[in-house]
Amino acid sequence: MEYNSAVARFHNFITQFKAYEDYLDSKVTPVDLFYLKSRELARQLVELGHKGTVLSREEFEEKKAAVQAAEAARSNSLTLASAGKELKDNFLKALAEREEANRSGKMTSVIFIRDHNTLGQEVSGYIDYAHRLKTQDFEPYFSGKKRLMPGRSDLCYYNWKTQVSTSNSSPNFQVIYDDPNGLLFKNKRDKKLLNVDPSAGPGEDSKRTFLQSDLYVHVVIYDQNVRTV
Repeated sequence: MEYNSAVARFHNFITQFKAYEDYLDSKVTPVDLFYLKSRELARQLVELGHKGTVLSREEFEEKKAAVQAAEAARSNSLTLASAGKELKDNFLKALAEREEANRSGKMTSVIFIRDHNTLGQEVSGYIDYAHRLKTQDFEPYFSGKKRLMPGRSDLCYYNWKTQVSTSNSSPNFQVIYDDPNGLLFKNKRDKKLLNVDPSAGPGEDSKRTFLQSDLYVHVVIYDQNVRTV
């Protein structure tokens, strides 16, 4: 875990610089510029090691290229269940548009569905889309062989006939159901709150999308752009 965290920190560090000069500038202080009167001279002193150990230009370029190659390989390795599918329903199209971002971790989406189960009972619930993508094969959903429905293991589930109600936190969200503002989902990565109350804003870095679907009585998707902290 510590190794992975260190790798992530280095990844974030190296990718923040577009060029080697930007990397050198990060070690130049206003005091340096005051006395040297030249940014180029300040950069040269940094590169020569007068400000501590620094990467050479070659080392910087090699490491940056390695990080970019790893990102490209990771992106290419993502197998999208929606790829090549002819999607006619708005809901399935919306899921397909969000699949890559949820698989890669750039976005976490919460799906609200209200419809009738196979027994004809009205059920509703909130689904952690990113978590479901990791734990289920979505090809049958995108191909129309199965319908995505909320279940007792999802974030929230309610059966209006039997009045069975469940709530479960997921790897991405903590369920907060006793808040005065109503039901909330707290993103475990950036700690941002997602408010599903239709009369309130969804929250910072979040978006609510109401969809007309031929497959369900009521569908809403809440998208939250994830910030790494």
